Amino acid sequence: MSIEGLSKEQRILRVLRKTLGNIVKDTTPRPGFAHPLSENTIRDIKELFALIAERERELAQEAGFAEERPHFSDEQPSAQVVDFHKPPKKPN
Repeated sequence: MSIEGLSKEQRILRVLRKTLGNIVKDTTPRPGFAHPLSENTIRDIKELFALIAERERELAQEAGFAEERPHFSDEQPSAQVVDFHKPPKKPN
């Protein structure tokens, strides 16, 4: 779905999730260094990600997209299509 087809709330949530993710990436220290964010802030960020995901899920259900799940292009489908052919008619 394109961003133009999303509601204002969905666009806000998408930008909020993306921006928050960038903040986390930018503030993540190298191994062995102390994290610049406090434990409370880290916990709050995790809770915010959970709330964003929950609201996005609710909006998807309301819009009828609840069953759509992301998948890899090389992922094997969970169902197989089976073609049925009618047997040829027997001559009388």
